[in-house]
Amino acid sequence: MMKRLASAFYGLAALALSAGVSAQTSAYPSKPVRIMVPYAVGGIADNIARVIGQKLTDAWGQPVVVENRAGAGGNIGTSVVAGSAPDGHTLVMGNIGTHAVNQYLVKNMPFDPIKDFVPIVHVLDLEGLLVVNSSDSIKTVAELIALARSQPGKLTYASAGLGTTSHLAGELFKSMAKVDLVHVPYKGNQPAIADLVGGLTNLAFATMPTVLPRVKEGRLRAIAVIGTSRAQALPDVPTVGETLPGFAVSNWIGLFAPAGTPAEIVAKIHAEVQRIMQTPEVAKRLEPEGAKFIPMSSEAFAQFQKNEAMKWSKVIRDAGIQAQ
Repeated sequence: MMKRLASAFYGLAALALSAGVSAQTSAYPSKPVRIMVPYAVGGIADNIARVIGQKLTDAWGQPVVVENRAGAGGNIGTSVVAGSAPDGHTLVMGNIGTHAVNQYLVKNMPFDPIKDFVPIVHVLDLEGLLVVNSSDSIKTVAELIALARSQPGKLTYASAGLGTTSHLAGELFKSMAKVDLVHVPYKGNQPAIADLVGGLTNLAFATMPTVLPRVKEGRLRAIAVIGTSRAQALPDVPTVGETLPGFAVSNWIGLFAPAGTPAEIVAKIHAEVQRIMQTPEVAKRLEPEGAKFIPMSSEAFAQFQKNEAMKWSKVIRDAGIQAQ
């Protein structure tokens, strides 16, 4: 008798809990939603956050506002969200830096990118290129590797700064191709590419919007795409991986919620953002940015994030890059 009563009690409790969660989800969002962009206004993360925010406002009937809080490589704004209520009303547009790489480059990180967040949706991937000065004789990845091996420590690659994706891509290439390239860090993409165009450095791994105009002008030569597939803008340019199997650099952006956010709310946000990202209007916006949307489940995105963290931790450790 007692067992039957206990069973009935737990059954009713589970039913009540389920009903409570269902009501919470159906009521979401119950107030304005904030999407934190931990970078300055005008970048790709900010632009896509505003597109998504407007579309979510239209779909939900609640304001979805974008807040920019830049600094510390994205860590300042991201830490605000890590400490926010896990109710789906405060989200962050994170990326490879904030949610995979920074933890290995920054001492006293204010948050744990894995434990303190729930990955919601992989928003986009910024396509990148391996480029050389157009006056250089290098035309393929194979030629670059052969030249670098014949002249160890002579070729230089420019980056946007220590620990940036453009830096880590070069270190990954050095490790996999077994070549000795000299890293030349700059304070941002623009000065790095300007000196490459001027012939002061030999090559760079850069996002498509940064270098594609100069490729089209004939001032730089794109010898490879650094991602997993060829780029729509340059379909005849092979990937680095076609010569160096396994090489791939994904400069990604994704939407995250604080840890503890109910799964049903995560699923609701995921479904809506997936729908938005696959509309022709958004696809048309992404193309000039050299960006693409790669559909994946929240679970797949979570695993992708963990794989990225593991991959870049090894690159950083092997290259001896010190935390700042």
